[in-house]
Amino acid sequence: MKSAFYQHRWSQMKTGQAEPKELRRLSRQIAHSFMDAYLKDCHYEEDYINLLCEMTTFWPDPQHNGIAAQALFDIIIESLCDEFEDLQTETYNKVMAQIISFCRSLPNGSGLDRCLKHFDLVSDADLQNRIQKLRTDGNTISQPEQLKKIILLSRVTIGADVAITSIIIQRLVRFCPKAAIVIVGDKKLKDIYGGNSRIKIRAVEYDRRGGLLERLTSWQSVFEIVQNELSACPLEHTILVDPDSRLSQLGVLPLIALNRYYFFDSRSDISFNSRMSMAELTNSWLDRVTGVNDFCYPKIWLQEDHTQNALHLCSKIRKNGARKLIAVNFGVGGNPRKKLSRHFETALLETLLQEPETIVLFDKGSGDDELRDSSSLLNIMQESGHNVVDAAFDGDSNFDIKQGVIGLQTRIGEIAAVIGHCDEYIGYDSACQHIAAAAQTPCLTIFAGSNNMRFIRRWSAFGLNSCQIVHVDTLKDPTAIDVEDIIIRIMNERSERDQ
Repeated sequence: MKSAFYQHRWSQMKTGQAEPKELRRLSRQIAHSFMDAYLKDCHYEEDYINLLCEMTTFWPDPQHNGIAAQALFDIIIESLCDEFEDLQTETYNKVMAQIISFCRSLPNGSGLDRCLKHFDLVSDADLQNRIQKLRTDGNTISQPEQLKKIILLSRVTIGADVAITSIIIQRLVRFCPKAAIVIVGDKKLKDIYGGNSRIKIRAVEYDRRGGLLERLTSWQSVFEIVQNELSACPLEHTILVDPDSRLSQLGVLPLIALNRYYFFDSRSDISFNSRMSMAELTNSWLDRVTGVNDFCYPKIWLQEDHTQNALHLCSKIRKNGARKLIAVNFGVGGNPRKKLSRHFETALLETLLQEPETIVLFDKGSGDDELRDSSSLLNIMQESGHNVVDAAFDGDSNFDIKQGVIGLQTRIGEIAAVIGHCDEYIGYDSACQHIAAAAQTPCLTIFAGSNNMRFIRRWSAFGLNSCQIVHVDTLKDPTAIDVEDIIIRIMNERSERDQ
């Protein structure tokens, strides 16, 4: 048994006081070993997955369980999802089916088991057969005028909900004008959809850093919401649209009868043109599902108070004499691979501020790590002699500068409104690039952390206005990254755009 070496180390660890550092190292070694065997000859080492499942459900402390779960998802699950190839998608489905079967057999998994049996799913093979049928099913929406409710799953991340889910909303509102739109997802969705009275949001939490049972519990909550919505509207007048959502573990977990389930297989290798962005892929899929050729760009529906506060703030800055407003965000959604160095970030801001009468509206992000990094960067800029001030989003701050950096700590809907009133947006591959595209603000994305051409094309921002990227290869030799070269390329792209 190839896992015997790791099994022995795990047996020693779980009988004592496991330190988080040791647990993290062992879980990552096991996850990488699974990928080693898979990458060489597509060998699937089932014992490695079972071992990781045990490590992420063994401890009474959720934080300990989350350590192994992070290795499982970051190293195995995300790798399989980001390749956009059929073989990897099938392997993901196999891994997830094995994980689900492990968890449903636990004492705390009885609720999960009960929900799965509701759909007559009792084995790994049942789960895999179901998702394979979904992926190959040519299901189309018939008699749209009879639909009274469309339940739509969130993609969990804001960027994907802008790039994909917002298009589905627009297209289905046109195609099924009488149907109510119910979106199941995080309460933060109100920030980007709250201005659309047609949309009802049913809040459910999905812990992207939680253990296995915590993630699967989110699905049970979604299942209960769906059952509740069906109690108010019969199945024959309801459909559920799943845009490859984490809430269903990318379609592996069921929520409704198959003939009422519409699954957007966004990771397909053969179904769509490899040159398409996610926005284009979504429209192509909807053309097939609805039988109507149409096209919608990503869109956001902001709350009126956010829009008015952003307008007031930006108008005040322009009255002070600023000629150009550039929104900048260096957040990466918890994925450090997408991030370059502090040296690069400082040098980029320095270069942008060489343009006269320019204000950089710098989004400081959220969470302790992002706020700490942002404060450090702003301190460096201030020590270098630049005007640096903090401003409240509601516009009450007193400042009188027409050149420099204004730091903003905002909610996602607030920074979205600010981006919509700026002349351009610059940042890493994150939610804000998709928000900028939806707001029709010219955007430039520093795309790092991946050399997969299909991934970059699919996840680049897409909108009516200019959406550019500068790709940085951080994988071959991060120490050899030439900051000056990257900035010259950024400035050239901006210059080409403005001509």
